[in-house]
Amino acid sequence: MSEHLFNEFEKVSSKEWKNQIQYELKGADYNETLIWESLEGIKVKPFYHADSDHLSLPVQTSVTQFSILQHIFVKNVEKSINTIQNSLTRGAESLRLTIADDTIDIQQLLAGIKAEKLVLYIELPFFSESFIKKINEEASKSSFEIFVVIDPIYQLAHEGNWFKDLNTDFSLLNTSISHYKNINLVSVNAQLYQNAGANITQQLAYTMAHLNEYLNRIPNYVGTILIKTAVGTNYFFEIAKLRALRLLTDLLTKEYHKDIKIHIQATPTRRNKTLYDYNVNMLRTTTECMSAIIGGADAVENMSYDALYHKTNEFGDRISRNQLLILKNESYFDKVNNPADGAYYIESLTAQLAEKALVLFKDIEKNGGFITQLIEGTIQRKINESAEKEQELFNTGKEVLLGTNKFPNPNDRMAHDLELYPFVKKNARKTLIKPIIEKRLAENIEEKRLEEEKNPTVK
Repeated sequence: MSEHLFNEFEKVSSKEWKNQIQYELKGADYNETLIWESLEGIKVKPFYHADSDHLSLPVQTSVTQFSILQHIFVKNVEKSINTIQNSLTRGAESLRLTIADDTIDIQQLLAGIKAEKLVLYIELPFFSESFIKKINEEASKSSFEIFVVIDPIYQLAHEGNWFKDLNTDFSLLNTSISHYKNINLVSVNAQLYQNAGANITQQLAYTMAHLNEYLNRIPNYVGTILIKTAVGTNYFFEIAKLRALRLLTDLLTKEYHKDIKIHIQATPTRRNKTLYDYNVNMLRTTTECMSAIIGGADAVENMSYDALYHKTNEFGDRISRNQLLILKNESYFDKVNNPADGAYYIESLTAQLAEKALVLFKDIEKNGGFITQLIEGTIQRKINESAEKEQELFNTGKEVLLGTNKFPNPNDRMAHDLELYPFVKKNARKTLIKPIIEKRLAENIEEKRLEEEKNPTVK
């Protein structure tokens, strides 16, 4: 009976909807009143309809049940094992382990993790084949799926230098991939572009170009590739971004080998997080995690509400993990595959973002590729231009962060509670290229407020 439920109602065309809206506007201009343009140049309409929003790209996404990811910094092996087991007991389903340095006994660490099946993301701030070999040996004894996160292109973009140099880094990466088959060794850290202020089209295109450098430089690669992405506050656009990311990277990898799989790890952006009125960060990260889940991320790592100014602590970790546990176990976000399918607005955004990103990607490839444009400074300049546009919107109050540039609480005091430096760190050093700098929107306001706290006479 349900399929006949709406048969008695006449279908309403998009033209009829628009005419009715125009009538209700009582003479106001439809385009000026109800259509707004995003930073990506996408005109957002007040309604979307099947007969007017034909999609020129397929938007099917392959979504699996997301895992709740917990980050742990490993400096002391025994303490880290206890922290890992505690996190797993309290609901973490996968782990991102950042290794402090190459003196860590990685085999002792991995052998100490008591779990039957687990996905591990092991991040190395150094490039050591002997260390990778140890991880591979331990991986052969366990049922864990292990991603060793070494991304030389991210190292260049973020730090301004390679680990060693271009040829050495890629030679070592190719050698490791050919020798160590129990681990996944190709990863693309695209979080940098979002956190530095790139718009969504740029994020997608730069991720594709970043990935394409590896596909070009690692002959006949077959396996799983990790893509790390940051999720911003524009709820529906971010859902569409992850869907477009899945679509575009699948299209790209299939040009090289049909057996390459993409694994997406998502986390909330740092760009819109604030030092003052920090509890609002929990609301921001909740919607960002929701976007990541609906968009189809394989693993979602939340960000603690106090991550800007506190060192890692049990309370912050617990709250951020519980946000994801509520989304999974109380809100049932894991019960439906592809929940955004058929939503005309999201489908339209997905197609438009994918199309725009594809045009930009082709332009990057035409002009020498991603590494070349990093060395020339083109990528940095384009990101900076986008970041300045968004910063201007924030500075003029058109982009709002509650508690910071709208409805701030003048009685908030933070100077006494800073365990971490929450602003861009200036580290003068010689670099091959100008690094891409991550910066939060609220930094200038916060620096001024902190100075006023320390010296109340300064206004």
